[in-house]
Amino acid sequence: MLANVFSVELWERFSFYGMQAVVLLYMYFAVDQGGLGGDRTAAVGIMGAYGGGVYLSTILGAWVADRLLGSERVLFISAVLIMLGHIALAVLPGWAGVGVGLLLVAIGSGGLKANATSIVGTLYAAGDERRDAGFSIFYMGINIGALFGPLLTGLVRDTVGFHWAFALAAVGMAIGLVQYGLTRKNLPAEAGHVPNPLPRNRYGLAVGIAAAAIVVIVVAVLTGLITPGNLATLVVIATIVAAVAYFAVILSSNLTPTERRRVYAFIPIFIASAVFWSLYQQQFSMLTIYSDTRLNRNLFGWEMPIEWVQSINPVFIIVLSGVFAALWTRLGARQPSTPTKFTLSLVIMGVAFLAFLPFVGTGTNGTPLLVIAFILLLFTFAELLLSPIGLSVTTKLAPERFRTQMVALFFLSVALGSSMAGILAGHYDPTNEAPYFAVIGGVCIVVGVLLGLAIKPIRKLMSGVH
Repeated sequence: MLANVFSVELWERFSFYGMQAVVLLYMYFAVDQGGLGGDRTAAVGIMGAYGGGVYLSTILGAWVADRLLGSERVLFISAVLIMLGHIALAVLPGWAGVGVGLLLVAIGSGGLKANATSIVGTLYAAGDERRDAGFSIFYMGINIGALFGPLLTGLVRDTVGFHWAFALAAVGMAIGLVQYGLTRKNLPAEAGHVPNPLPRNRYGLAVGIAAAAIVVIVVAVLTGLITPGNLATLVVIATIVAAVAYFAVILSSNLTPTERRRVYAFIPIFIASAVFWSLYQQQFSMLTIYSDTRLNRNLFGWEMPIEWVQSINPVFIIVLSGVFAALWTRLGARQPSTPTKFTLSLVIMGVAFLAFLPFVGTGTNGTPLLVIAFILLLFTFAELLLSPIGLSVTTKLAPERFRTQMVALFFLSVALGSSMAGILAGHYDPTNEAPYFAVIGGVCIVVGVLLGLAIKPIRKLMSGVH
């Protein structure tokens, strides 16, 4: 059963990561290079907002699953939207294709991510020590897609052009959609269960709110209130408001005392996750620019595509996911607690940014490829200590009535971090890198240390969840 969700998530990640760096390059490459000739800082902000929008839209996907359709149906519909988004990028010209394509992919990816994770959670009983290992295996599927997506779309972009690369991403998602459609009947009945159905008399209100939100967004775009320059900042604000509101709704609901304590324990986990992703997600913004301007990509006389750097981290994930899964399984109840894993993750992530410092001033395309490989290895250690563990602990801390929506709340931390990554990357200057890497890396380490000092009270609030 894990293989069903593993496979569709693999193909979704193939298409998602396959176009992530390609779209950024498409926006700021010159017209004579096949791009749109846009401003690089604005392009980075758009990608940050897009990354945040993907995870922000998990709220919508989770709500529809918990109140209307169930996780399994929402996952299928979301996969269709993702495929249509990549098709739009492939066939629609100019900025229209970027706008329509990114919007469809963001909504679809948000719905798929929250519900795929929730479905994996239904495969394991409460207290099953295999849960973290199962999520690590699921995470391996994500990274197999993340490995081959940039390799193939980057090669296609480099040889025949941007739109063919977008078309390849659409084909990948179509394969995943067909595979899932043929195997979805094998999932447990709980995957299609609607845990908190919306009363029929409130359907009209829900539709009205959705329509009003669409109108407000359209008017804001048309009147210039939303622009490429402020998009990432607006997504950060929207994510913070959504997260505070979500915590308020959950905590004001009819929870047991244990459920309420566990939700409070989730707050520092949420903050730590947001800090981590604000650095990690710069792989797709700052690191793409770094790969274009500062990295020596020459391999035996052949210059590899810029996008291929995005596949280094997935290689490490694929190799090490099984190792981490085996480690957690072997340690069982003796493994480090979730707050301890998060603390180590933040410290390692901060060190990874400091590792750029010795190579400041090496000139245009002067940084050796092995240096970036080492830095991305540190990214990988940090990621495996936080991302699959965060997904797992979220399903364990979640109140029963908010199972999928709690997963969406975790993804809100990723939304906040992704949007912040876009804002931070906008300040990256290839000609003056040292302050950027030093400040960001140092702040991350400090946050990690503060979290480490709070491990005991957090574990007490977790009420038995490890």
